[in-house]
This record gives sequence, structure tokens and C-alpha cells, in this order.
Amino acid sequence: MSTGAYDPARTDPDQSEQPGGRGVPVALHIVLLIALLALAGIGIRYHVHGGFNVIHCLFSLFFSTNLLICYWEMCLFFRRDYVAARSAYWRGRRKETGRTPAVEFLTTRVPLSRMLSPAVWADAWATYSMVDPSYRDRETFGFNADIGNGFVTPVPTLVLYAAYTVDLIPAVVAGILGAMLFWQWVYVSSLYWVSFFVAGRQAHVSRGELYRYVVAPNAIWVFVPAFGLYVSVRLILDGNYGVLGY
Repeated sequence: MSTGAYDPARTDPDQSEQPGGRGVPVALHIVLLIALLALAGIGIRYHVHGGFNVIHCLFSLFFSTNLLICYWEMCLFFRRDYVAARSAYWRGRRKETGRTPAVEFLTTRVPLSRMLSPAVWADAWATYSMVDPSYRDRETFGFNADIGNGFVTPVPTLVLYAAYTVDLIPAVVAGILGAMLFWQWVYVSSLYWVSFFVAGRQAHVSRGELYRYVVAPNAIWVFVPAFGLYVSVRLILDGNYGVLGY
């Protein structure tokens, strides 16, 4: 019988982590981590420049989300064999309970001491592999595009975050860096959509799952970076951070 504690070493459906255990739901962990990262930038900007700016707040939230996801993507790379094993667990779990793995994972309670546990966040990919099996196959585009983002974009993300917050570097330099970074997000995320549909994976999920787990999340990485391209062009042409309110 399960004690309700999160134990990612267990992979058979009879030894599940239960949503009623001790700790904080995984979804709340995600919200807390992103909020802490975003509020840090918003607070520093207010202290340095005074006031708030909607565009800066938007990108503080986006950059913070990307930094967390980069960590998840590193977990995907380093725990890729574990992801494959846990995907088998979640398949069995879905057959046993009839529950959507992603929902069950997000409502599972995890102690705060394990907020950054690689095993916990590798499990996020195991549940997503129920929608897109490419995440348990290291030869696929989706797998490699995401681990590439995880290792390549953290540093430029941090630089842009600092530049947008305290004008760390000249506006023109920030604009050039932003144009390169935002374009690759737009392109790769769009290409992921193409690869998903060309592979016919939409035939194996419900319409609701398709929109919730594939279309909507990736839309953020298309439309927010597309707006980031506009901000980058303004930084280059204006030569200052006026588009960000200072």
C-alpha cells in the first residue's frame, strides 16, 4: 500500500505516488519557482528605475519560465533512461486508474526539499511522453530540440533578463542578442508543431489533450518570442531601452 510519499524509484503501478500525500502539489512547485524568478527581476527593476512596465513584466515571466524549463530539459538529458522507464509506469497507471498522467503528476505532492529533484522533473517528461512518444526516444527531433534549448539558452536568457531589468549591456547589443534568441524559439517551436503533425501523433491523443499539451504550451514559445523580435528590432533601431519604459 502506498504511503502517499513521492518515490520516483518505484515504477510499478501498484506503488504509485498519491495526490493525498505530504508536501506541496507539483503544480504549485512550478508556480512558486517561476514566481520567485520573475518577481526578483520585477523587484530589481522597480528598485533601480522605479515603477513597472508591462513589457518588462511579460518577459520577466517568460525568461523565468524558460530558465525553469531549461533545468527540466537538462534533467531529460541526464535521466533519459529513467524517463523511458517511468513512461512505462505511467502507461500502466493510466490503464489502472483511468486518470490522465499529466493531471495526476501535477497534483502529486512533493516535499519542498525535493523541489529541484532531477527525478521529479524527469517524471514530467515521462508523463508528456504519453502525448508525444518522442520524449522517450533520443533519436527524435523533439527530444534533441528540447535538450538543445536546455543547454544553449540559459546563459543568453540570463543576459537578456539582466539587460531588460538594469540595462546591463548597450541596447543595440541586447537587441542583436534578442533577435537571435527569439528567432530560434519561434523557428524551433514552429518546427516542433510540424514534426508532431507530420509524424501523425495527433491521431493517438484526444482533441483536448492536443490543445492542452501540444498547441497551447508551444504557442507561448511562438507568440511571445515573436513579440520579442519586435522588441529587439526597437532596441536596435532606437539605440535605447525606451520600448521597455526607460
